[in-house]
Amino acid sequence: MATADLSDHENQYNVREIDHEEIEQLEIVGEGSFGVVYKGIWNNAYVAVKNITREEEKKAFLVEVRQLSRVYHENIVRLYGACTKGMHFCLVMEYAEGGSLFNVLHRSDLCYTFAHAISWAYQCSKGVEYLHAMQPKPLIHRDLKPPNLLLINGGVNLKICDFGTAADKNTYMTNNKGSAAWMAPEVFTSSNYTEKCDVFSWGIILWEVLSRKKPFYNQGGSAFSIMWAVHKGKRPPLLRNCPPPVEDLITSCWDQDPSKRPSMEEIVKRMASICSLLPGADTPIQRSSYNCDEDVPIEEESEISEEYTDTEIEDIFKVPISTNDDKISKTLPQPSADFMKPLTVECDPKVWDQELEQNYYIQTMAGLDKAVPKNGTASSIQAGVESSSTENLHDNQDTSNIKVLLDSLDPHLRPVTPDYSDPQSVALLNEHIQLAEEYWKVQTELVLLTQKKNMLLAAKEEDERRKINLEHLQEEKESLMLARDLLRQQRSSSPAGDSSEGSAENWVIVPRREQQS
Repeated sequence: MATADLSDHENQYNVREIDHEEIEQLEIVGEGSFGVVYKGIWNNAYVAVKNITREEEKKAFLVEVRQLSRVYHENIVRLYGACTKGMHFCLVMEYAEGGSLFNVLHRSDLCYTFAHAISWAYQCSKGVEYLHAMQPKPLIHRDLKPPNLLLINGGVNLKICDFGTAADKNTYMTNNKGSAAWMAPEVFTSSNYTEKCDVFSWGIILWEVLSRKKPFYNQGGSAFSIMWAVHKGKRPPLLRNCPPPVEDLITSCWDQDPSKRPSMEEIVKRMASICSLLPGADTPIQRSSYNCDEDVPIEEESEISEEYTDTEIEDIFKVPISTNDDKISKTLPQPSADFMKPLTVECDPKVWDQELEQNYYIQTMAGLDKAVPKNGTASSIQAGVESSSTENLHDNQDTSNIKVLLDSLDPHLRPVTPDYSDPQSVALLNEHIQLAEEYWKVQTELVLLTQKKNMLLAAKEEDERRKINLEHLQEEKESLMLARDLLRQQRSSSPAGDSSEGSAENWVIVPRREQQS
């Protein structure tokens, strides 16, 4: 998306302006990175419509339009256009009738094979490889996870979606509970990370499609505790009977050192070799009357999955129907010249400024595009945060830290946007920030105290084991002493004159000669 003062190079990424009246909204199918997603009908075809409902979400809207307009790949969801006029802001995108991969993995009535799992991971790696190889500026998705992977054609084909965080580093670093389980450790520990963070997330996804368990499903506590566990080197348990090539690929992808993780190009080559040995990936997945994952039970963990609802997956898994093609593809789609065709639709460059309450522009950075206010100061633009709306908040605290703090809260604990012209409203926000700081301080102390408690319990268990061993040894000693006393008593009670039963001291040695005489 572009504003009127963008360069000619950026204007080529304009997208088609779609009249909102042409879209027939049918039902809510989920939530994206910045808004509610509806199923709709446009141009006599089913589409996914992402509606923008809040002013602060428009920056992510700008970012996703910009990123999706740059890509065209078989494994990335297609952008048809956007609505920016009037009261409605929305993206019109390709509709994936199979729903998200997350819902398929964790529904016990949907059965799939090892070939399906490997194929999904392979298609995901091809899409990410395309993003990492883009020129002149490669893209890092930064939020790869099964809820952002969509299925079509009966669950055979996979597409990557949700690019709302692909260019906003600060947003992704704070993130939410839904992404903590797939997040690379360097993403939340520093601001210096590369495309290898996508490789880490992909490794977790490969483990999840094979195990049908949510990563860190047995890790209690909040997203903060999951991040801490990952930072300390904890990973999901290895899978029993997993083929060594697949297990080696998983463990190398989630290596703590990003430089030791393989590149997406290498992953695609290795996955292509594995897929060539597994027939059946082009067979649509089916519903079943029995529990398909009864051998791998999933523990409910609201801390990780509470933001996702199990939306009903359509009958596409019984009779596969493609909404994008006239006939069903029985094999994985092969690249063609059409996929290299850039999106070059035209629209009036002034439409983006007509209804926006605040003007933004995309700051160009290698591998990172940030939407920032045009009227921000030089220092605030460099940091990628607004300065005009937070000048009165905590004079001695950096505004970016405040944003990180508030975005880290659960959605129901985050403050509403205040009225900055009302001192009372600003005072309430400041009080909310103070409470949030205290809340995270308490959460951190709880994590540390829990670790200390576990250490003390482990030490206590060791002491108890030693105590039990000591008791056993004491009992054994007492038994031996009792046996000794009994033997002594038996010896002392024997008749003293009975030489046949007497002690060794009463025996007399008689010479052989005297015996003969």
